[in-house]
Amino acid sequence: MLPIDEIRLNFNPASLAVLNGVLAFLMFGIALDTRIEDFKRVARMPVAFAVGVGAQFVVLPAITYALTLLLGVAPSIALGMILVACCPPGNVSNVLTHRAKGNVALSVSMTAVSNAIAIVAMPLNFAFWGGLHPTASSLLKTISLDPLEMAGHILLIIGLPFVLGLACAHHFPVWTERFKKPMRILSFLTLIGFIVGAIAGNWRYFLDYVGMVILAVALHDALAFGTGWACARAFGLSDYDRRALAIEVGIRNAGLGLVLIFSFFGGLGGMAVVAGVWGFWDIIAGLLLAGWWARKPVAQS
Repeated sequence: MLPIDEIRLNFNPASLAVLNGVLAFLMFGIALDTRIEDFKRVARMPVAFAVGVGAQFVVLPAITYALTLLLGVAPSIALGMILVACCPPGNVSNVLTHRAKGNVALSVSMTAVSNAIAIVAMPLNFAFWGGLHPTASSLLKTISLDPLEMAGHILLIIGLPFVLGLACAHHFPVWTERFKKPMRILSFLTLIGFIVGAIAGNWRYFLDYVGMVILAVALHDALAFGTGWACARAFGLSDYDRRALAIEVGIRNAGLGLVLIFSFFGGLGGMAVVAGVWGFWDIIAGLLLAGWWARKPVAQS
């Protein structure tokens, strides 16, 4: 069995182009559920917003970096964990927050703003922590990643569809209200289908290497949820807000990570396996956490 850093998962260019389109469509669907008021609402809860942004874009990548050193994972697995940590949240976090009896308004606002921030922050964050890593940095140099090129790609598949979706929601509210739910469901299911397809097309590699990443992914995911909750608790936010921030920081858009891995890293083994496993584990863990909170009344504090 080859070292995981030496394998490349296959995903043909035509399928990758379709996957890019699906992800852009997914972001368009997220934007249809977003209103300009969501951004204005952030101004009315500046502390919660600042804590959420800091937890997602500062604390989580730093903790992820430390976890890769503690576990001593292979360089490509470390890069995969760092990339996932740098991804923005997905709109499934809003559904899970509602299920968990958390602050949905905060969750929706955070998803909208975080996806906008990620256009710039994600490539810079990844380049910084990946370049700082004692073993993964040399692997990153062989890829010759250009953060500006990566930012441009993110702008096309996140930024542009997001702006178009906001415009549609603002100018065509009746059409948006009618079609936003089926579009969101369709795009999400299609994205899951492509992730399943990516795994199925490289099933042998996933079977061979999933044992190397499952513990790291499980610990990483638990730390992501815990980071959101702990940061909210440290700044004295209510249980209502803590639930929202825990889920918002814990749910990462692994589909975006997978697209970037195939687009910029040639399907690098450890990165692709981490993103693929995370995509499923994250949803399962999020459902379990939201279900547990759903049975607990929100603390009045």
